[in-house]
Amino acid sequence: MSSSPLALLFAQVSNAAASAAGTDAAAGTTPGAAAPTPPWWTNLFFPVLIMAMVYFALIRPQTQAKKKAEETIKGARTGDKIVTTGGIHGLITNVKDTTVIVKVADNVKLEIEKSHIDKITRPDAGSDSEKAVTAKVS
Repeated sequence: MSSSPLALLFAQVSNAAASAAGTDAAAGTTPGAAAPTPPWWTNLFFPVLIMAMVYFALIRPQTQAKKKAEETIKGARTGDKIVTTGGIHGLITNVKDTTVIVKVADNVKLEIEKSHIDKITRPDAGSDSEKAVTAKVS
């Protein structure tokens, strides 16, 4: 197979130019010089960013809501009207450490765990209207 003299000339010029510039013609890189590697901490940026987003979008709001609900339930006092998670409506007649005694009808009292209180309605100090305080604990 015969090559044209122009193609041979072009190949020789290309090889000469590549060797003069100090690059490998096949790879296109300078021999002995590697690409600089980024610092190790740059690989941690995106995982840390995603974990921060998950924390501030999901975990922190749930924790704050649970804390607020627990404080509301701890503040339950005699005379408050409640609704339990089971749907029982009643009036608190006695508060214990972890339970409350709830009057649901005449001569009917139930002892209910504080953790099962869903809503607390207490009379407002300034008026006759009642103020509902939701204590949703999930």
